[in-house]
Amino acid sequence: MKLYTIDTGFFKLDGGAMYGVVPKSIWNKLNPADENNMCNWALRCLLIEDGERLILVDNGLGDKQDERFFSHYFLNGEATLEKSLDRLGFHKKDITDVLLTHLHFDHCGGSIERQGGKLVPAFPRATYWSNEIHWKWAVRPNDREKASFLTENILPILDSGQLKFVNLNPGTPFSEHVTIRVVNGHTEAMMLPQINTGTRTLVFCADLIPSVGHLPLPYVMAYDMFPLTSMQEKQAFLEEAFLKDYILFFEHDPLTACCTLQQTAKGIRAANLFPLNEMS
Repeated sequence: MKLYTIDTGFFKLDGGAMYGVVPKSIWNKLNPADENNMCNWALRCLLIEDGERLILVDNGLGDKQDERFFSHYFLNGEATLEKSLDRLGFHKKDITDVLLTHLHFDHCGGSIERQGGKLVPAFPRATYWSNEIHWKWAVRPNDREKASFLTENILPILDSGQLKFVNLNPGTPFSEHVTIRVVNGHTEAMMLPQINTGTRTLVFCADLIPSVGHLPLPYVMAYDMFPLTSMQEKQAFLEEAFLKDYILFFEHDPLTACCTLQQTAKGIRAANLFPLNEMS
């Protein structure tokens, strides 16, 4: 069992949207905005070497969208999916499983790439994993969320024949050391991989807790479909994570990959902040 951070760059989103009802006078201290009220966020993925399987959790924005798309989201930074894999001695062809927490474009955009004018899987030998509930939600999106579900990221996965659905029954393992938690506040049936390393438990927080700054319960994104559900799910998860000393892995925090938790007078907050390769 080995875990690796896969950095795929940064992108920008409106700070107010990312922090919901929290005033800018507060959140701007956590992630200062630019002159357009945009904050920079990581596109940090996770690679899990679990026995014979090489599992990639999410894959960032990708690079196949047009100039107009990127003018809204300002993809930036030197890191790319390919560079991060290469640095570790891996190639896209080595990936056996692509586990998509959900199908919003910043989590699955790297799933599909353009080759000779065609949209094809970027990971030719991998099985792509979603779940039946979320897939149905994504391919028939509601008006509020449909801008996050791009057909060019989703339907070619189905057409390729490489799509499978995770069994969401509680306790069903995804792999030898990985199980799946399901939450429904951000979007329907988002999956959070929970990894047992043998000595610690690490949870990939996806958009339940996108950054360290989102640990306080009211700090819920305006992008969440059901914010009260998000708060309830976050509270229950944080209580469990604190009691069981889980390590949290953040997909979007611009600085921090991982943290442990502590109980404070204001609630459960971060204790130690560290990169994944310093996990003990």
